[in-house]
Amino acid sequence: MHTETLMNEDAFNLSIRKFLKMVGVSSQREIEQAVAKARAGGAIRGDEKFPASVTLDVPGIRLSVRFDGKIELE
Repeated sequence: MHTETLMNEDAFNLSIRKFLKMVGVSSQREIEQAVAKARAGGAIRGDEKFPASVTLDVPGIRLSVRFDGKIELE
């Protein structure tokens, strides 16, 4: 007899939110530090727009999706 495990939707949703918050906060910090370093070194003026992308990979469910956007400094 096959017994299917029920997924805990609340735990699943909480886990996704925690992951996305960690990614968002960490990504913002990294971008801010890179921009500050580039400005301090004179590599950028501070009014640029930079293309940016993020790839989300979850191999266990065969998910790989890319999100494209831009980072605007002004």
